[in-house]
Amino acid sequence: MNKKIQILSIVMLLGLSGCTPIGLALSGGAALGVAAAQEGGIEQAATDTAIRLQIHDLWFRHDVDMYRRLKMAVKEGRVLVTGTVPDPDMRVEAIRLVWQANGVRQVINEIRIEEDKSFTDYTKDFYISGQLRTKLMLDRNVQSINYNIETVKGTVYLMGIAQDDVERQQVIDHARNLAYVDNVVSYIRLRGEVPTGLQEPTGLEK
Repeated sequence: MNKKIQILSIVMLLGLSGCTPIGLALSGGAALGVAAAQEGGIEQAATDTAIRLQIHDLWFRHDVDMYRRLKMAVKEGRVLVTGTVPDPDMRVEAIRLVWQANGVRQVINEIRIEEDKSFTDYTKDFYISGQLRTKLMLDRNVQSINYNIETVKGTVYLMGIAQDDVERQQVIDHARNLAYVDNVVSYIRLRGEVPTGLQEPTGLEK
């Protein structure tokens, strides 16, 4: 692991850890275990964490409202962007900023142009994502650690790596069978499969 990725790993662990020395040690060890168990291991997890931090910073510096409205999932340099914005210009600018982050290999734009979500929408989306994460963790046939979930106004967006078609379909079915879910959009790839549209990482030192 090169020095840059080592630093990114520390950043990732600090972001997941508590404030006390004991909490830092325990949470840091847990975070390392989680990262190591994911497809791609610690190095890829650190890179994805660094990408996420960069994008959050780019959005926040450009427009706090943009930062507030948008969410993302990052897996292997693939960035899925979700949320709602009031006009096309903000949508275009948000994606342009994502491409500026080092290490981005693909951007999946699922930003909607519409009014803010209501409190009811937020509550339902939070419920859906929480219920789905629980179902995946309890399903022994699904490696839940390899999946990211984002929910926007009843639409569930899935990104991750499935061991086979059976697991991929199982994850999709779990999402479809939840209350309040209107639609499921899957960006799950099979292990060993190269996603279409993948590019060389942006801005990384050679």
